[in-house]
Amino acid sequence: MGRASSGLQTKPPSALRMRVERLTREAAKFGAVGGAGLLVNLLVFNLVRTVTDLQVVRASVIATVVAIVSNYLGFRYFTYRDRDKNGRTREMTLFLLFSGVGLVIENGVLFAATYGFGWDSPLQNNVFKFLGIGIATLFRFWSYRTWVFRALPEPTPAVAVPEQYVATEPVRPRPRARV
Repeated sequence: MGRASSGLQTKPPSALRMRVERLTREAAKFGAVGGAGLLVNLLVFNLVRTVTDLQVVRASVIATVVAIVSNYLGFRYFTYRDRDKNGRTREMTLFLLFSGVGLVIENGVLFAATYGFGWDSPLQNNVFKFLGIGIATLFRFWSYRTWVFRALPEPTPAVAVPEQYVATEPVRPRPRARV
């Protein structure tokens, strides 16, 4: 008992390792939803720029808002589906607040490049839009996991029972008395 098929003693993963694995899975799911949101954001941005005569930053804000809606659905029902679902009004309020800050970060980079430095070609617009999304994503990951989609309290671990106290024979049910 307590040995793997190789005959080596196995021990449960450490708390640090479990936290790192959980964070890695969360980051991967966040990245999948964020990647889909990135595609939505860039596609809508370029579509609006092609179809309308809107200025760069206005087209970017529209694209960002569409991506925010898309991302909320992905985060709530995929990335953070196991998180606390109480207080949806609070959750949505905080999500919109932090998404708004991310929108300002994202479009601030594009604004500075376009109007501050005069970099206004379609390629430059997309490069700085992408850079702004990347910087805003770091902020969003931290704020969403910390404030918006709160983790439920972890269950208390079961108490380990030393092997010497574990029954070696199977426990058999007692026969019922006939009445």
